[in-house]
Amino acid sequence: MSGEQVTIRTPEEVALARRAGHLAADVLRMITEHVKAGVTTEALDQICHDYIVDVLEAIPANIGYHGYPKTICASVNHVICHGIPSAKVLKRGDIVNIDVAIIKDGWFGDCSRMYFVGEPSPLAKRLVDTTYEAMRAGILQVKPGATLGDVGHAIQTVAHREHFSVVREYCGHGIGQIYHDTPQVLHYGRRGEGLRLETGMIFTIEPMINAGKRDTKELPDGWTVVTKDHSLSAQWEHMVAVTDTGFEVLTPWREGTGTYSAIG
Repeated sequence: MSGEQVTIRTPEEVALARRAGHLAADVLRMITEHVKAGVTTEALDQICHDYIVDVLEAIPANIGYHGYPKTICASVNHVICHGIPSAKVLKRGDIVNIDVAIIKDGWFGDCSRMYFVGEPSPLAKRLVDTTYEAMRAGILQVKPGATLGDVGHAIQTVAHREHFSVVREYCGHGIGQIYHDTPQVLHYGRRGEGLRLETGMIFTIEPMINAGKRDTKELPDGWTVVTKDHSLSAQWEHMVAVTDTGFEVLTPWREGTGTYSAIG
């Protein structure tokens, strides 16, 4: 993929993307206290919808996107991505990824986080923590002159160290005034290969890491993607802009990273 196919954003455009990104991240901050045993993913979806519309005065980007029916994706345990909120009740020990996208003044913000429902198993915690570390390692590669292969290689190196596998069918993406734009951001790769990064590029880094094999299966609903071997899966996602000196995370957590290592 040549650099000419990827839109280079002006500082003013990055500012608009930043605003949308901050709002998307705020949804995930807000929903944290509601993720607990006994709550349905549908209830979480409604809370996020009302917050986006009534408080942020933004548009839920997922509703109607290629026919998707809900505001968030809620992917529990062995669901890799695109879990449709439903009457499914969360139980203690579950892990869940909540992925949200919003539109503010024509610009998209997109990010996701993992949540523990009560105390996770040692394997679940190691998987979630490793997936965060992998995302962070990928983001830290971002700077002008680096390649997307550098990003993917950093991610897979962390995952493989723990004998986990990287999902290959789904990837990060360019984002701005288009939800899923060029470039595709693979979460595996070789150093020095792929698109060379330039100041003003904006894209997501969102590795999906499985505790078992990397093979995936899409359910009959046409959306929900699960691990073929029913092993646990985890994902984290940030929007990133390439800056003159490195990168800026456009979806920062305003409450801080807690026990997770800061990025940057």
